[in-house]
Amino acid sequence: MAFGTSIRTYFEGQWHDGDLAVMKAADHGIWQGTSVFDGARLFDGLCPDLDKHCARLNRSAEALMITPSHSADEIEAIIREGLQAFSTAQAVYIRPMYWALHGGKLGITPMAGATGFAVSLEEVAMPPADFATTLTRTRFRRPVIEDAVCNAKAGCLYPNNARMLAEAEAKGYGNALVADAMGNVAESATANVFFVKDGVVSTPIANGTFLSGITRARHIANLRADGFEVRECVLTFEDAHAADEIFLSGNFAKVTAVAEFDGTRYPNRPVTERARKLYMDWAATQA
Repeated sequence: MAFGTSIRTYFEGQWHDGDLAVMKAADHGIWQGTSVFDGARLFDGLCPDLDKHCARLNRSAEALMITPSHSADEIEAIIREGLQAFSTAQAVYIRPMYWALHGGKLGITPMAGATGFAVSLEEVAMPPADFATTLTRTRFRRPVIEDAVCNAKAGCLYPNNARMLAEAEAKGYGNALVADAMGNVAESATANVFFVKDGVVSTPIANGTFLSGITRARHIANLRADGFEVRECVLTFEDAHAADEIFLSGNFAKVTAVAEFDGTRYPNRPVTERARKLYMDWAATQA
């Protein structure tokens, strides 16, 4: 089932209308899980940080021992060509992907230089600016680099995120606030997280258990330039309950307000709204 509508697919050198079948049953990526992707956004005719998302795709591939078949500049050019079919009124989720085609001697290690590549463009609306989610704790944790390829945006990591979300939804919440291996806050099941207390903004320090997101970095830079103190530090679940505000940061929605964490409510969100405005103002300056 597709994620969005009005889909365009790039595969084997050309754009196709609709959702195209691109994998074969014996492809290494489908039975060994060697696939990576990245996500960017088109909204209001803008593609903020598209170059950074394309570059991260290649880093993710290398982390999974998949040989990138395109340069970041080539991927960006392909995407921009495909986006010409969409109007400025359409919001599009941009997903370039790699997967390994063949395995090595025992079939487990991906074969160097044998890579599948595709791009999926799907029309998916941006969430309303006034949308706020709710968070709860989950028994599932983020892995460490010794256990999983945490330094890649890899498809094989997402079943763990799905377990987190399913548990949260079963408890009546919209998302999960997730611990790292030490029991400290890492991120949510779908995005990085920021706490606000007495006007100071804090976010979990990037310790290798989660991807330190491109949008996260953009918020840090924007808020600091606006005069906020932003700390990257160890944060606990007690800090979440003590916070004045919590918001999530990710490519899909850019900023998602949090209304509640396990019974603690956050009715006032001035810094969250400021972070959103700063991001959108910055995005409007990008070509």
